[in-house]
Amino acid sequence: MTKLAAGMRALLARREAELGAGAQAVGWKVGFNLPAAWERLGIDAPVAGYLTGATVVEPGAAVSLAGWTKPMLEPEIAITVGEDGAVAALAPAIEVVDVDLPFEDVEAILAGNIFHRAVAFGSATEGASLADFSCRVSHNGEPARSADSTEDPAETVARVAAFLDAHGAALRPGDRIIAGTLTPPLAVAPGDEVEVDLATLGRVSLRFA
Repeated sequence: MTKLAAGMRALLARREAELGAGAQAVGWKVGFNLPAAWERLGIDAPVAGYLTGATVVEPGAAVSLAGWTKPMLEPEIAITVGEDGAVAALAPAIEVVDVDLPFEDVEAILAGNIFHRAVAFGSATEGASLADFSCRVSHNGEPARSADSTEDPAETVARVAAFLDAHGAALRPGDRIIAGTLTPPLAVAPGDEVEVDLATLGRVSLRFA
């Protein structure tokens, strides 16, 4: 068994345990969509982790970073999956991760759900177009990150579905996918406020304590 397969087996077992304990299934997250880390991790494409209601926070909420090792924020697009794998809606999202493991052991990283700690979703828009897409991230009121392109959400859905299927899981209508960071991750600390503005898709923000 490869490290990738072993890590996904552990990740999905962890997910099943959380769902069995009462957590609500929300969907999935794309991990390592920026290729810079692939060689170190021994992978050649993005991977996928999971989302449950246990880590969903309200937009504008304060997320405590107490005890975290290296908190980072990732601006993302959230995709709501429709019937037959269609893209039903898009929304802005923020994922917060804690990089608390060495950045080369893909099995351990997957077993820990790819550093995931929290996610906030903005309002979803059905039939949204990415024709005028842009991403602007402000950190304590100052411009911090930007991007002007992103992957076609339909391609993201298809790739996640294929990846999950290869590891014995399934993408279902109603699942939400956070599609991977749009910019290099942004380090955050207690007292910070961050807003992600995805133009026509709307905005979402978080505070940190």
